[in-house]
Amino acid sequence: MMNTQSHALQPAAPAISGGSVVTQVSSVLAVIVLLILACAWLARRLGFAPKTVSSQALKVSASVQVGQRERVVIVDTAEARLVLGVTAAQITHLHTLPPVAPDARPAAAAAPQDFRQLLQNLVKRPGKPQ
Repeated sequence: MMNTQSHALQPAAPAISGGSVVTQVSSVLAVIVLLILACAWLARRLGFAPKTVSSQALKVSASVQVGQRERVVIVDTAEARLVLGVTAAQITHLHTLPPVAPDARPAAAAAPQDFRQLLQNLVKRPGKPQ
């Protein structure tokens, strides 16, 4: 009989509010995200992450696909233009060309056509029945 009275006199366990659960979950998630960012920063700082190559150092000026997974690529550097054969397994140096002077670069992309002109060129294409 004593046992039934002691259970009746004990206060009920406090109910967990939904706001506190959301706060706990969001704070743990924020700590995890900060930990990931700190590890990425540390990996880059210690040299584990690959270093980015400046876009000015190498520039692919032309590329032609010669097979299903094979390409011939012309890469411009400061000293020369390299003709490279690129496959899935390796890159092979095929030829070295002299560097292109800045004024001799093609200006094909300098004046892009608007959509109306492109559409008219496609419609008036020779060999297409009208």
